[in-house]
Amino acid sequence: MTEARRLGRFGIWRSASLVTPELAAGIERLGFGALWLGAGHREATQQYARPYETLARYVDVLQAGGVPRDSLVLAALGPKVLGLARDRAAGAIPYLVPPEHTRQARAVLGPGPLLAPEHKVVLDTDPDQARVLGRTTVHPHLGLVNYTSNLRRLGWTDDDLSGSGSDALIDALVAHGSPAEIAARLTRHLDAGADHLCLHLITEAGTDPLPGYRALAPALGLS
Repeated sequence: MTEARRLGRFGIWRSASLVTPELAAGIERLGFGALWLGAGHREATQQYARPYETLARYVDVLQAGGVPRDSLVLAALGPKVLGLARDRAAGAIPYLVPPEHTRQARAVLGPGPLLAPEHKVVLDTDPDQARVLGRTTVHPHLGLVNYTSNLRRLGWTDDDLSGSGSDALIDALVAHGSPAEIAARLTRHLDAGADHLCLHLITEAGTDPLPGYRALAPALGLS
């Protein structure tokens, strides 16, 4: 599709508070096609409302205000919101999902809409160390009902979702290893039907992520 061609196969997902103009420029120079920012869930706001109805109303407001459909991409996990992304927007950007979700999401969306899942990455060839760092980002999401409900739909059990998550769950949600091994993991999303993959590099607090992006770019065929 046109949007997928414009974005390319790989982009970067990063918290807005951790992005500087210099980092954004460096990401662009490395050949990544997009920089994705922002998220929301019921535990993050006191004014949270039912997600599907609220999102549908918000799409109505945006489109009534002149925002074209092909400028909207929805953060969608479950089948209802994926259907909304299919019918009312340019596509979906699912967060905290393995390739199995991408395959199911593509089936809901059909062949046309953009599908751009997020996937977490740790550049470390020691699995134990990589899981420790991966858990620092995954663990907080295991207390958020939208993510745990989605993971249960994919077959993960209470044992997998309890505490800081089972090793199997962390391995499914966090690609770790060498740049080549990570690239092979991320490509599974593309094989499952994704148009674009939002790479979410996890580093130690205060670490400049640009060297990690620079190491990954050649393995992803970007530079």
